[in-house]
Amino acid sequence: MRLTSFIAALSVAAAAFLPPLARAGEGHDHGEAAPAAAGPALPRFAAVSETFELVGVLNGKQITLYLDRAADNTPVPDAQIEIEISGTKLKAEKHEDAYEVVLAAEPKPGVLPITATVTAGADTDLLAGELDLHERAHADESAHVHSWREYAGWAAGAVTALVVLIVVGRRVAASRQTRVGAAA
Repeated sequence: MRLTSFIAALSVAAAAFLPPLARAGEGHDHGEAAPAAAGPALPRFAAVSETFELVGVLNGKQITLYLDRAADNTPVPDAQIEIEISGTKLKAEKHEDAYEVVLAAEPKPGVLPITATVTAGADTDLLAGELDLHERAHADESAHVHSWREYAGWAAGAVTALVVLIVVGRRVAASRQTRVGAAA
């Protein structure tokens, strides 16, 4: 009977430690927070002056340009943008709320110098930046990593389940022996 009491106390102790370990981790609680993007971010560059802020996002051969005024961060709707990438000059075309440039070929990995000439009304400015392209290493690998708390939670749950099975099994065996002894 002492072993059964010890096992019961052990299962109560394990159950007491299980709730803090079984808590959902960040990103697994299904709360109101929106999940973060899982894929790699597209390469981008920024060029800033006292008048303008220009951000370019590369997607394959297409560069989407976002032009804002530096003073108040308002978009510049009607501007002429000419960019030079590695010695090649291209004129940007207006598309909805951004400007777009299509390159002749997808750029190779490395650091590409970029200069942009922006003309908007009476304002003209020359902006410079760099586009730093890296090869996509390990793009197919999963980003999820299990923490020790996840493993500890599963281990505590397994130990608790095992202890409960042992206690129930001993009680069933003890009740059978009592019934068999009473029948004789």
